[in-house]
Amino acid sequence: MNRPANLFSQSIKATFAFKLRAFFCIISVALGVASIVIIVAAVEGAYKKAFDIVEMFGPDAVIIVGGNDEARAVGGNKDKTITLEDVKAVRESFACAYVVVPVSMVGMTTVFHRDRKERTFIIGSDHNYSRAWSWPVVSGRDLAKEDVKRMKNVALIGRYLADELFEDKDPVGKYLFAGGLPIRIAGVLKERGTTPRGHNMDNRMVVPISTAMRKMQNEKKYVSMLRVRFIDQNNLEFHVEELRMFLRQRHRLHEGEPDDFMIISPKEIIKFLVALTGSLVLFIGIAGITTLVVAGFVLANLFLLSVKERTREIGIRRAVGARQQDILFQFLGESVILTTAGGLLGFVTGFFSSKLLVFVAQFPICFSWKAFAAGIVMSWAVGIVSGLQPALHAARLNPIEAIR
Repeated sequence: MNRPANLFSQSIKATFAFKLRAFFCIISVALGVASIVIIVAAVEGAYKKAFDIVEMFGPDAVIIVGGNDEARAVGGNKDKTITLEDVKAVRESFACAYVVVPVSMVGMTTVFHRDRKERTFIIGSDHNYSRAWSWPVVSGRDLAKEDVKRMKNVALIGRYLADELFEDKDPVGKYLFAGGLPIRIAGVLKERGTTPRGHNMDNRMVVPISTAMRKMQNEKKYVSMLRVRFIDQNNLEFHVEELRMFLRQRHRLHEGEPDDFMIISPKEIIKFLVALTGSLVLFIGIAGITTLVVAGFVLANLFLLSVKERTREIGIRRAVGARQQDILFQFLGESVILTTAGGLLGFVTGFFSSKLLVFVAQFPICFSWKAFAAGIVMSWAVGIVSGLQPALHAARLNPIEAIR
């Protein structure tokens, strides 16, 4: 048997011979590695989720919402700042925008169909709603310009609302009542699922914005938000700044005054999710690194104790021809074997712990080779750094003194 294979065999035998030491080393490393694995998986998951949300939101789109955080804190009507005239002006002034769609939020309303009722979210918009949100109508027809112009009582509904009120029947052409108004179903939107916060996107009803404002809100001027999609996606930040200056000028805001509106872009969504991830990563990261440092101290002390207990064995091995580097590599081998086992256990622990994190906090987790590699590399680093001093101490023992 060649020397490296023999050293590996000796390391394996020693690992199994000292079971209690192995147990404590593996557990201490596993806890730290599990934290690191969760961090890597959480970061991967957050970025993946962010880009999924951006794709759904529209990488070429922005939303302008009336008011700002200060106005919302004060309350009242200070969040009503975007008008129908603003919508018309943006549509006429920005040739680079291929969709400009106003949205009026009516809110949660109870709707009825025969003996069935359901609470749903009602939105007012125009004939470009489906195009603005890349949300196709899979049954029936889309809203039309005539629907908006004549304030017709028609609506698009989400898949969930269709299933709850009409079960397995085709809802197109049938009526439901919302706020005392009879509304005819024009079409059914494609199923979208839930948002990251758990809101059911398919529990909604979209009516012509004229119907929503005049008949449901008694409003003639203000809309809740404005959705704009630009042709040139690569220059989106430039268009956002142009749009901000344009609206500030229209609203006669002086220099130094805060915006009376908010522009939400894909960049803002990514920044929000990254910040959310960062707080979790910081917390778990500190805990994980602390655990790994403690694991390193535990491993180093256990190995120093092991060297003292095995002094005679080391002396005999040196006396029969083992070199200093053989002793060094044997103890380092034992350390790396133990931490590798801890790394593998930590990866498994991190995998199942992350399932709990997903269940409790609905946090996006994405496992890839990076999470596995990070766990193994960290375990090797702990094994080498913590095991080096005890291994050097063992290798430098005087054979005669050791045997004596």
